[in-house]
Amino acid sequence: MERITMKDIPLEERPCEKCLKDGPGGLSDAELLSVVIRTGSREDNSLALAHKILALNYPQEGILGLLHLSMQELMEVKGIGRVKGAQLLCVGELSRRIWRRMARVDFATFTCPLDIANYYIEEIRHKEQELVYIMLLNTKGAMIRDVLISQGTVNTSVVSPREIFIEAVKYHAVSLVLVHNHPSGDPSPSRADLCLTQRVKEAGDLIGIQLLDHIIIGDNTYISLKERGIL
Repeated sequence: MERITMKDIPLEERPCEKCLKDGPGGLSDAELLSVVIRTGSREDNSLALAHKILALNYPQEGILGLLHLSMQELMEVKGIGRVKGAQLLCVGELSRRIWRRMARVDFATFTCPLDIANYYIEEIRHKEQELVYIMLLNTKGAMIRDVLISQGTVNTSVVSPREIFIEAVKYHAVSLVLVHNHPSGDPSPSRADLCLTQRVKEAGDLIGIQLLDHIIIGDNTYISLKERGIL
């Protein structure tokens, strides 16, 4: 089949021209990606290439796949090399950082486990390693900062109460929440999760920094040990 180039597409239908004329809001996901990657390959123009990128995790992810795709996965699309791959990874990272900044405003005070889960879920639900965060809170329940404490393997992470409370004392937190992901997608707490929760709670009680909750993130779902009555 003969390759369709951008020059073959009517001027008013080309993504960049549409953006310049009407703004980016009217562009489809594929058209937005086409503008970002700018050029196509020998086989595909940039719009066709964008459609192939969006189809990598079809039908589950689409545009959200950019938050989770690796360089290797992107380069499996013929026409995506290291430069275009880097561009797309940066788009995903920018989106992630914008979301986190917006979430800091929207959830300035975290009032329930769902708020906390929503803050982390898109960022860590597809990670292939267990990540353990602590969310440090002030007297009003507003987040002071969050800290990545541990990055483990596909099914384990190594973290101690000592590491957690060094950070909590450093930033003058009065309470904290533990958050980590299960790469399997199942957020059910393991024996190690329950043991860590108990150790952190006991240590916090001794020094006056309360463990409010331990939230485990799965694939678009979560479990709160507080809601389960475990904490």
